[in-house]
Amino acid sequence: MQSAPVVRTREPGGTDLGTQIRSLLLDVKSRDPIVDRAELLLFAADRAQHVEHFIRPKLDAGGIVLCDRFTMSTIAYQGYGRGLDVAIIQNLNAIATAGLVPDLTIWLDLDPAVGLRRAHDRGVINRMDGESLEFHRRVRQGYCAVAAESAQRGDRLWRIDASATVDAITRDLQAVILRLVHQKQQR
Repeated sequence: MQSAPVVRTREPGGTDLGTQIRSLLLDVKSRDPIVDRAELLLFAADRAQHVEHFIRPKLDAGGIVLCDRFTMSTIAYQGYGRGLDVAIIQNLNAIATAGLVPDLTIWLDLDPAVGLRRAHDRGVINRMDGESLEFHRRVRQGYCAVAAESAQRGDRLWRIDASATVDAITRDLQAVILRLVHQKQQR
């Protein structure tokens, strides 16, 4: 059996337009603060472009797409972090993805204080990293809420403890992804 090609991508920034949107969204030097609704719409615009011009073509060609961030992130960050209406975000996600849903969502769960410390230790701080610890705590609450809802629906969402060692996290990620790939191959 031939293995499917695997491609990595990210949001925002998985296309040329997405790279420009990423710069707008994450640049800490912007003199003009982004209002919450504009931020949400920019993420949605990036996602629509990304799905149409990158993700769906790769999937249609039989590939496996690993995407750093997708719809769950928007619910957590803009819904819980920014306090925007989650139902509106879900509708906007459905429009932006044209109904495309992931086969698997992996959430790397980490205490926000530890995550911020790691970001600062890397030395590259973007606009989101510069938000308050309280904002990041609300975001994590959002991930927890989405995970609980997903479990009730039977969605494929997997939580991985990101406080573990890099080797342990890597092993957990590989195990979860390989399990899904094997399930798909057996169909």
